[in-house]
Amino acid sequence: MQVELLYHTPDPERAVATAARLCYAPIGAAELLDSMTEQQVNKVLSTIMASGHFSALEHGSYTFAVDGVSRALTHQLVRHRIASFNQQSQRYVAYKEGLNVVKPQTVSAQSETDTIFDEAINAALTAYEKLLEAGVPAEDARYLLPNAAETKIVITMNIRELLHFFTLRCCNRAQWEIHELADRMLELARPTAPYIFLDGGAPCIRGNCPEGKMTCGNPFPKVSRV
Repeated sequence: MQVELLYHTPDPERAVATAARLCYAPIGAAELLDSMTEQQVNKVLSTIMASGHFSALEHGSYTFAVDGVSRALTHQLVRHRIASFNQQSQRYVAYKEGLNVVKPQTVSAQSETDTIFDEAINAALTAYEKLLEAGVPAEDARYLLPNAAETKIVITMNIRELLHFFTLRCCNRAQWEIHELADRMLELARPTAPYIFLDGGAPCIRGNCPEGKMTCGNPFPKVSRV
């Protein structure tokens, strides 16, 4: 899996603080953006993060490039509807020279299951290639391709949705592959806005686990902004 932060809103914490402060300021947003001190920015951020007034977070956005993940992952990813996605198309990209796949460790850990997996992938790919050779369009031959097929995707989320994504997918109960993706995205985002993303991640970082009897039983230490 390769995850790269392509770009983000310049100085996202100042942008968010400007949007939030405008509601109560007699001056315009451009003047606020230039005139607020770092102390004032942090004070505004502290207020909105503590109060739950997260609409201002929507004024900052992040775009990530993700390669080498499975279609099983992206089927989960696109359920986050307040986001923008562009994904490598199996309709227009024909895999005539082989197909890379993502193999779960639970499969590769045993020689028997590893062999079963490889044989199924090879059979599907052989059939796929035969359909292409027979003149079947790639958009129809792709019906044979497995969820394990590697893909590439570009993801854009505003900060509010990004924090929500981290809350759901950094949890230990999230599926392992999307959990890894969320962890890597958080690692890239946090240095750009350390105050906003300070307690980004699984909800147990901010307090009690909401999973009830489904809890993993191994919560993170609680993080405080104070």
